[in-house]
Amino acid sequence: MQNLAKNALISSAVTPTAGAAGTTDIEGTVIDMAGFESVFTKVRMGAITANAVTSIKMQQGDESDGSDMADLTGTKIDIADDDDGEIFGIDLVKPEKRYVRLYVDRATANAVVADADYTRYQPGKAPITQGAGVTIETHVSPIEGTA
Repeated sequence: MQNLAKNALISSAVTPTAGAAGTTDIEGTVIDMAGFESVFTKVRMGAITANAVTSIKMQQGDESDGSDMADLTGTKIDIADDDDGEIFGIDLVKPEKRYVRLYVDRATANAVVADADYTRYQPGKAPITQGAGVTIETHVSPIEGTA
């Protein structure tokens, strides 16, 4: 039986503090894809001011500090100024470089990124141990009763 918690590594892409209302771009946390074939990036928008010009995209590079990040063709998603509370996802399969990150382009008016997470999956070796700050429980066919 496949178990997502043991075959995927979840980590934060953008913290709530970094995603607070603003018009400056946000560089997501750089993640290391070593040992994984794919990453799903989920972005939930918060309040977006009318006329805000916002988009998300993925970048990749060879340097762990993100200094050589370059945009990945076709990954850009435009976000409308009435997409408050909407969820956007980019599923990146087999990036060519070891390090990747989310990039949020914000301009014109305030846009909030409520939260953004990475889920690295298709590991070369399982089970996966989640990193600090991530708590996951697995329950297989639990019976009814007190939770």
